[in-house]
Amino acid sequence: MMPGMPTTTATDRAARRFDSSEQEAFLSLWRTYDRLRALEDELFGRHDLSAQQYNALRLLRGAHPGSIPTLGLAERLVSRAPDITRLLDKLEERSLIRRERLAQNRRVVRVGITPEGLALLRKLDKPVRACHARQLGHLRPAELARLVELLAAARAPHEPAGGSWSEESSDS
Repeated sequence: MMPGMPTTTATDRAARRFDSSEQEAFLSLWRTYDRLRALEDELFGRHDLSAQQYNALRLLRGAHPGSIPTLGLAERLVSRAPDITRLLDKLEERSLIRRERLAQNRRVVRVGITPEGLALLRKLDKPVRACHARQLGHLRPAELARLVELLAAARAPHEPAGGSWSEESSDS
């Protein structure tokens, strides 16, 4: 640095890069999601699955041996599925799920996981845990707990009341 030149602080640099602290936090969250998601995409891609398809299978395993209404499954997904029918079509084509219409209400379609779907999830259990360890294993348990707490607080005003990810619900 040359004599007489002003020094810049991290705050000064951040002020120039971001319009607000909310924007900085949001873009940091988005970048983090992108970096962590790349590891997941690599894993699921080897099994011809998307992260969202994996999440649907995981939720259906939790309901097994029962089934879940299609709209109930869509509501429980970690990220919104604008085309839940197409997502389920792909899983059904691979015999990983089964769908059935209720005789008493043909508009309701229930979804359940098949033995093939359960087998695929068993095969993925250890690699998914290893992926999560690669993603966040460098954080201490207290840091992870605080992160979960902060993320829940950030999304709380935007969650549907009584939804599976809302504070009032315990089935997330």
